[in-house]
Amino acid sequence: MGIKRKKKKSLSETALHRGGASSRQTSELRPYHKEQTAPCMLGCPQGTPIRESLNIISLHEKHAITLEESFTLAWHNWANVNPLPSVLGRVCPNPCEEQCTRVDKDGAVGINKVERFLGDWGIEHDLKLKKDEDAQDYSEKVAVVGSGPAGLNAAYYLARKGYKVTIFEAFDKLGGMLRYGIPEYRLPRDILDKEIQRILDLGVEVKTNTAIGRDMPFDDLHKDFDAVFVGIGAHKGRKLGLDGEDEAENVVTGADFLNMVNSGNPPDVGKKVVAVGGGDSAMDAARVCLRLGAEVTLLYRRTRHEMPAIEEDIVGGEKENVNFIFLATPVELNIDGNRCKSIKCQKMELGEPDSSGRRRPVPIDEFFKLETDYLIPSISQEPEFEGFEGIGANRKDWLSTDDFMEKDADNHVYAGGDAKELGLVTIAMYQGRRAADTIHSRFRDLPIEHQERSALIDKSKILVDYYEPKERLTVEEVDPEKRVLSLTQEVDRTFTSPEALEESARCLSCGMCVECGQCYVYCQDQVIQKPAQPGSLYTFKLDLCQGCSKCAEVCPCGFIQMK
Repeated sequence: MGIKRKKKKSLSETALHRGGASSRQTSELRPYHKEQTAPCMLGCPQGTPIRESLNIISLHEKHAITLEESFTLAWHNWANVNPLPSVLGRVCPNPCEEQCTRVDKDGAVGINKVERFLGDWGIEHDLKLKKDEDAQDYSEKVAVVGSGPAGLNAAYYLARKGYKVTIFEAFDKLGGMLRYGIPEYRLPRDILDKEIQRILDLGVEVKTNTAIGRDMPFDDLHKDFDAVFVGIGAHKGRKLGLDGEDEAENVVTGADFLNMVNSGNPPDVGKKVVAVGGGDSAMDAARVCLRLGAEVTLLYRRTRHEMPAIEEDIVGGEKENVNFIFLATPVELNIDGNRCKSIKCQKMELGEPDSSGRRRPVPIDEFFKLETDYLIPSISQEPEFEGFEGIGANRKDWLSTDDFMEKDADNHVYAGGDAKELGLVTIAMYQGRRAADTIHSRFRDLPIEHQERSALIDKSKILVDYYEPKERLTVEEVDPEKRVLSLTQEVDRTFTSPEALEESARCLSCGMCVECGQCYVYCQDQVIQKPAQPGSLYTFKLDLCQGCSKCAEVCPCGFIQMK
């Protein structure tokens, strides 16, 4: 850093300097604290307070609280934005970690693993979600259609404000795609149930086995409710569009297949399965079929590099011996009676990038055949639009909204989640929260504004070399040969308490004080004052400041700046 540590001078010595006895250059600049958004938090669609939560844990001794107390405080801090930390800690592909400043030093902080730990800690200790301090018993009632992540978060944010919320769910249990689209080995159902129940405990009512549009016309909701949030998800799988596909009983879309398995009715898939696609559902379907005892081939028209599935799940499939065939796609089905016996596949090569930014697969004049007992096309999904045509739902635009999740402001109709656009669970949760905030603003006649975050910290301000090298923690996985024998066996375990502390301590606290004391040590003029209370910020005695900028130069997290 090019700065030599010097002994702190007495106040009288400093006064001599200020009286002109020193030739040291001064300036008009003065230090101030500038809290900024950490890159990880900008990478999280929800804006989860990652940095603050990790600091609560890693600085627990400086804050004079026990480690156990810090876990509880961190859980409340996390759940204030994300009420499903145990769920997201298992299924989120952690875009936050891709932005972590520590990536190029020794690996991103294991944010997702700490999130999972905090979620499990909250369940183990029966921690409860809280209503807002200014919550009131509002008279307005809101219907939430669909209980996936978007609907659950909309219900959570409305209930914590004091609104009367009723969730309508077409299936017999809550969770949407979390329950019916994600295999249990990735998301244990007891974990999902407990985190959902905490939301319901805020006073949310539930009506299951009630499909709006089928069992009740959508317009009827307006008779009893003042606003409606639509989060119906995208439970309908797209087909290949090949002759004989509809007649073959052993050709089932990935969405329908996972629904059957997750509903407790796994089909007999035989000995050889072919799954088609490169996304999460295709990977989930392939790995589930391994657990049902089949040999599985996954057919994808691009290369592994272009697969949109979560990398961790692709690697998991590789370890479990999924047979990947890249640059190929089905072009013809061999149907015998009501069953598909084999698939004619055409090879591909990559051409120019398409609208997704990935190179477009281009057919070449080469073919091969794959025999199969069960074919699972898992190429995309879409919502069931029946019954929602009146609010503009269609195969072209789905349930398009504005930035505030308003579909029809005049009639108080809002939407979010996969019914709006296929995306991550955390994106759906943000959309549910954004809709809840908009509904509240409409009811209370408040201005509807974009939710601005503070400025992003300039990574060059982070003194990465100040921090000791410390490799990212990993946990041992269950042996692939053993875990494929069960539909419910998780691939790995949750952090222990010491591991959660150790990984939290790797956070560089970008843009926020980490209480290292560097500013105090390097200040020669006694400008920096230690806090009287644990957890409080250092303060500045600016009448003594010479504007040398050393405090800002040595602040490892970029929290001190000069102006």
